[in-house]
Amino acid sequence: MMVKLKADGREIPLNEFTQEIIGNVTAAMAQSLRGVSPDWKGIEIQITQD
Repeated sequence: MMVKLKADGREIPLNEFTQEIIGNVTAAMAQSLRGVSPDWKGIEIQITQD
């Protein structure tokens, strides 16, 4: 699993452990939602602050 994190357009370096934690938590949350296929290929999340 490969995870990329960007803040204000700048990529934040993530080590393998951090990628695994973020990837597993995100995948588990998404897979629990109706409409997400169990064989998904990619998940995108965008968070903005008001």
